[in-house]
Amino acid sequence: MKRWFALFAATLALTGCGYNDFQRLDEQTRSAWSEVLNQYQRRADLVPNLVATVKGEAAFEQDTLTRVVEARAKATAMQVTPETLNDPQAFQRFQQAQGELSSALSRLLVVSERYPDLKANQGFRDLRVQLEGTENRITVARNRYIQAVQDYNVLARSFPSNLTAMVFSYQPKPNFSVQNEAQISAPPPVDFSAPKK
Repeated sequence: MKRWFALFAATLALTGCGYNDFQRLDEQTRSAWSEVLNQYQRRADLVPNLVATVKGEAAFEQDTLTRVVEARAKATAMQVTPETLNDPQAFQRFQQAQGELSSALSRLLVVSERYPDLKANQGFRDLRVQLEGTENRITVARNRYIQAVQDYNVLARSFPSNLTAMVFSYQPKPNFSVQNEAQISAPPPVDFSAPKK
């Protein structure tokens, strides 16, 4: 038995077991994940100022503000740890909470277009620019994370490094996905018939 184990270990060493590659790619994944979290936190930090500025518009839709505040509270209440990267269900919950905040903020910005005094408010305009810049940074950070996870997952599934993955329990990591994949994969209905008069 010991002889077979020694032979197996020697074979792995000779064929490039990928152990060091797993360590490097795992660190890259964690680093990219940290940047995603930093950008989400930056966005969450902008929300209270944005809400306070919008509240100054007396007639602004209270329901829209409430949704933003609730979505921010839900997103920031989640305890995110490095282990979240190895737990697909926790990762999905995190992604869903951030998606709800994105949706609520988008609604807020769309609704704000109906309020000329708010659009003219310099503080609101500055916050809107910061928010848009942060959304762009989130996109960049997510793309880097997606690439890092892809590199890691390819290593975990490729031969012979998949043997090392099995021996050391390196599982593929979850990645960001499209929330409404079924909706966007369905072709939009098109009707070329002339409208009836």
